[in-house]
Amino acid sequence: MCAVLAGGGGALESRRATVKMPESESSINLPPQAPIMVLPHATLFPHVLLPLYIFEPRYRAMLAWALEHHRMFCIALMKPGITEALSPDDFHQFAGIGLIRACVGNEDGTSHLILQGLERVEFTEFVQATPFRMARLRAVPSAPATEEEGEVLSAQVLEFCAHYRAMGAQIPETLDQQLAQVNDPAVLCDIVTHTFVRDPFRRQTVLETGDVAARLRALIKHLGEEML
Repeated sequence: MCAVLAGGGGALESRRATVKMPESESSINLPPQAPIMVLPHATLFPHVLLPLYIFEPRYRAMLAWALEHHRMFCIALMKPGITEALSPDDFHQFAGIGLIRACVGNEDGTSHLILQGLERVEFTEFVQATPFRMARLRAVPSAPATEEEGEVLSAQVLEFCAHYRAMGAQIPETLDQQLAQVNDPAVLCDIVTHTFVRDPFRRQTVLETGDVAARLRALIKHLGEEML
């Protein structure tokens, strides 16, 4: 294992209360290339905060490089059945790139950090394999939903959130308040997928879907399947 999600508990427990409300990132330009961290269960969506514990030497080196440069790296999901990513064929080429918002180094050389998701990216060329992977990036644009589609599908997503609460899921009031302030269906979709969808490969399908309406429908499908 190369790194772990910080915190314990189940899938919902470990990811809850990790929402970063949209703010202006106009001063942040995506780099042409960035390091890659490959994880077996993690996905990184825009507008969310992902806590990570870094302990493997190659990722310590990656973190040091990122802190010295643009403070960004990508999170890529390992493919099913893979226990160690030995080549690019072992992990998904669509990923999330994030900005290191906070990092605390420990005396033993490990680190705890908070990564803020910025954007969907696709790896176009791998330019470095050791001591850590580095790839050239292409930002993946999103096709917005129509106003009517966005309103209808967003309402269905929020209904599922209410069902989770009724089933006893401990959802912080702050998350409810934040979701109520989200007017962008794409942002709502990313936050709810990150927070509620347990299966990482279902999350990956949402991450890779470019059309926002199709993305919301995929989320609704996954939420329904996981409630059964």
